[in-house]
Order: sequence, then structure tokens, then C-alpha cells
Amino acid sequence: MHPHKQKPEACPKHAAELLPRISHRRIDPPAVTAQSGVVELLEGVFLSYNAGRLREACQILVQKMLADDAILGLSLSGALTPAGLGISCLVPLIEAGFVDWIISTGANLYHDTHFALGMDLHQSRPGLDDRELREHQVIRIYDIVFDYDNLLGTDRFYRTICRAEPFQRTLGTAEFHYLVGKYLDEREKQVGRPGRSFVAAAYRQGVPIFTSSPGDSSIGMNLAALQLEGSQLRIDPLRDVNQTAAIVWHATQQGRSGVWILGGGSPKNFMLQTEPQIQEVLGLTESGHDYFVQITDARPDTGGLSGATPSEAMTWGKVDPETLPDTVTCYLDTTVALPLMTAYALAKRPPRSPRRLIDRLPELTKKLEQAYAQRRSTRAD
Repeated sequence: MHPHKQKPEACPKHAAELLPRISHRRIDPPAVTAQSGVVELLEGVFLSYNAGRLREACQILVQKMLADDAILGLSLSGALTPAGLGISCLVPLIEAGFVDWIISTGANLYHDTHFALGMDLHQSRPGLDDRELREHQVIRIYDIVFDYDNLLGTDRFYRTICRAEPFQRTLGTAEFHYLVGKYLDEREKQVGRPGRSFVAAAYRQGVPIFTSSPGDSSIGMNLAALQLEGSQLRIDPLRDVNQTAAIVWHATQQGRSGVWILGGGSPKNFMLQTEPQIQEVLGLTESGHDYFVQITDARPDTGGLSGATPSEAMTWGKVDPETLPDTVTCYLDTTVALPLMTAYALAKRPPRSPRRLIDRLPELTKKLEQAYAQRRSTRAD
């Protein structure tokens, strides 16, 4: 290179200038002992990689999402309840007032019902002889097994209660599950197994539970059969769109909105689409959810929704760009993360009074309707 074209040497920079700005703390964890508890492990030992992200998720959950001014929505994918996570985690979280509204797959709700009806599921192992299971009418969900009669009995339960007069009308899924929860609460008491169903717990605490795909579960299959009988029960998914948007509109107008996403799929999208519904479709001024915690084992580069990051969601208006530091994605199995997050939250935060949003859905939806009508009066579509 010609001497006069040589690049000038950059001024040397030192780590001491940058590290104080980017370091949270030195890595110097305490030794794990037989007495180490969940809080000590999460705060002192879960430092880096996905352990570090789980620590951050726990801290955002407790310090921000469970604050008095925040309304927390929880999305549940897959089938977590057969593994007992409804009993061990969801019921305690709901009873502590830590969950204000829920979007779940129908599978979680259907299998939750088994426990309320006094039916048993069993821990086993993967790799069983599935042909032998079929011959003995045993159902397998990975390493969970149970009697095929559980399905038949649960089907009978739904067909029986949904033939009753209270169900002979058009309902949103939250209203439908609230009615179901009343029956499950009664059945839990009858069989002597209280506290087994998170749907029953949500009924007691007034927590609305929505299903993003009401036809995609055994519950929907049984409702379809009742329709062939002449049942007047109709599920209105568009009512769900407006009611979920109304909850988020209320949360962001009165305080902050947090979303806690376990897995991905349709429940995740249905929870996050509330903000584009408010901003893009209804044309109301909003910035996005304030807090976003996601537990997923899906990668974002495969095109699947489950791994989509908070930053990507921000481009859609789903997450407020000013609050990106209050978002975290932890690439971890929900069955590992949820018990740890539940224990941490219960240890670090006193119970909250239930907001009973199920009772306020008509009121909140009316406020959204009024805001939309006012916007339309000032701007033609």
C-alpha cells in the first residue's frame, strides 16, 4: 500500500472503558448446597445462556408484570395439563391472583377436565410398545399413559352439561369456559379432589380463558356433535377477538400490559394480535404490549411463529419499542421453566386481589366499541 494511503492507526481502547457499561455483575456464584432453594439458584447460579434468560424472565415477571398497575395475560400451547402442570403450577398462580386472563389450546382444557372428574393419568416412559397399548385401550402422550375410558367419560361430561339450558345460546369461548368452570368446580367437590382443575380455579377467581381455535380439540368435536342434535350452542370466535382486544386496550389505558407466553402456536399469536387489532384494524393510538416473556424451544429461523422474537413482534406493533429491555425469550422446555417460575413468583411476590375480568368483559368491550366509533367519526375508512 502506498505510504500516503495507509489507514491512520485507531486510538487504542481499553476493556475498562466498556465493561462497566455492559456488565451486570461479575460471575462469582455461590456454591450449590443441599440447602440451596429455588430463589437462590435462580438469582445466584442461573447466570448465563438460557439459565440467564430464565433468571431475567423470572425477574421481569415478579418486578414488572406482577406490579399493581399491570394486567398479565398467559398463553398456553400444547398439552401441559396431562403432565400435572395445571395442578402444580396454574392453579397456584391463578389462586394467587398472578394471572388475569388466559389463552389456551383446547387440549389443555380437555385434559384438565380429567382431573376434576376424578380420573387418573400415569407417569410412565417414552418408547413403550404402542401396539400393545392400543390392544389394551391405553392412551399415550409421550411418557404419560391413561385409560381410554378417560376420553369417553370426559366426552360424556361435555355433552351432558352442554345440553343444559345455560349453554343454549351464542357464547364467546371465555363465557363458555366460565360456565364449564362452574360445573368443574362442583364436580371437584363431589369427587373429593379440590384444586385439581385450573379451569375451575379460573372460574372461582373470575379469570377469562379464551381458546384461539375452538374447533381444534375434543371439546370442539363434542360441541359439533351436539350441533347435529339441534343444539343452539354456538361459539363466536369474533367475539373473542373483540374481548381480548378490549382487555389489552383497558390494560394499556389504565396501566401496563404484560404477556407471558408458554410455547407458541395459535395461542401465542391470538394473544399478541390484540395490539395489531387495536392499532392497525381499529385505528386506535397504541404502542404495544409493555412486557413480553416467552418460553419456547422453537427457533425463529424456520419460519414458525413459536420462535418469533420480541424484536420481530415489535415491527408488527405487538410490543412497545420503548420497552424492549423488558422483554426476554428463553429457549427452554416449558415443563422445566414453569415450575421454577411459579415457585420464584410465589416466593417473591405477595398474592394480588383477583381482577375478575370475566365480570367486566361487557363493560370493557363497550369502551373499545366507543373508542372505535369515535375514531370512525373523525376518519373515514
